[in-house]
Amino acid sequence: MKAIAVHPGKARSIHLREVPEPSLDDVPDGRGVLVEVLRVGVDGTDKEINEAQYGAAPPGDDYLVIGHENFGRVVAVGPDVPDTIRPGGYVVASVRRPGTSIYGKIGLQDFTTDDVYYERGINLRHGYLTERYVEDSDFVFPLPPNLAEVGVLLEPTTVAEKGVNHAFEIQRRLRVWRPRRAAVLGSGTIGLLMALALRLRGLEITCFSLPRAPFPNSDLIEELGGAYVSSQDTTLAEVSEQRGPFDVIMDATGFSPLVWEAAEVLGKNGVLVLSSITGGDRRVEIASDRINQSFVLGNKVMVGTVNASPTDFESGVTDLIRAEALFPGWLGKLLTTPIHGLESYREMIEALERGDGIKVFVEVAGNGA
Repeated sequence: MKAIAVHPGKARSIHLREVPEPSLDDVPDGRGVLVEVLRVGVDGTDKEINEAQYGAAPPGDDYLVIGHENFGRVVAVGPDVPDTIRPGGYVVASVRRPGTSIYGKIGLQDFTTDDVYYERGINLRHGYLTERYVEDSDFVFPLPPNLAEVGVLLEPTTVAEKGVNHAFEIQRRLRVWRPRRAAVLGSGTIGLLMALALRLRGLEITCFSLPRAPFPNSDLIEELGGAYVSSQDTTLAEVSEQRGPFDVIMDATGFSPLVWEAAEVLGKNGVLVLSSITGGDRRVEIASDRINQSFVLGNKVMVGTVNASPTDFESGVTDLIRAEALFPGWLGKLLTTPIHGLESYREMIEALERGDGIKVFVEVAGNGA
């Protein structure tokens, strides 16, 4: 069967190749789930792996099948798969797999303390840009039929879900925490999904991002009832004076200097959630005394978040269902750039490099809706 792969460590090595057919027997103890891939979302991670910035092939292979944002239909299941996962049903598989850390043993491999980690389509495990895959049912999450058009957004949604879920988990320390205002930094796919997750929890939303409105992303923020502000027109401090103080700030910009501006304007008892992977070497001068004092006296928290746990996938499904009911059609507007077929991998990479649209995704076998 066909797959889109790279040779890790070799820049711009993306190619179409034949790979072995998966089998239910590849997963022990009858827990295998064989899935026909319908759609795969792609993002900066896939582009950066093709640029040889990171990524590693599974042991014994010199190639890595990329793609981690998957959506598919179950073809067959092993005898010990729960009856919530059945042939014909829609599913999404998670990304990270357990290593040797105790956290992997309790289903929290996203908190691994291992130096080596295993992520499908990213590091040491093949991904989902292929025609079929088989996976352990422990890492497969069913979706209802009414999410067939937008189910490919579940994996990126879990990035937002984990950040929001852990903000609330951390603030259980306060016994009573009723956040009212939130700021989302960045208006890409993850930023938009963060705004959605926060809005579904009843918060007032302000999105602070570089491009000037109007454009599709700013329109989507406004459709949620939020406010969109361009960093070209005002500072985050000025936005906080007008619309804050912010109880929650979530960063999805990839621009680390903005984090320190956010730390300065975060409200008392607030949580600043960082999700950007910044592999550069930017340096800025910060008001370190003022930031330190405000965090100490204001009982503030700054926390990083990466990947997601089963709980985040489950809350993600719930939020996608709620979003379709409360904001009909909103999720579908994120799916701006379809790529038809695995054979169009060059077109896929070009779309990622241009950076136009919101979500680039590959139609592998149609959505079956």
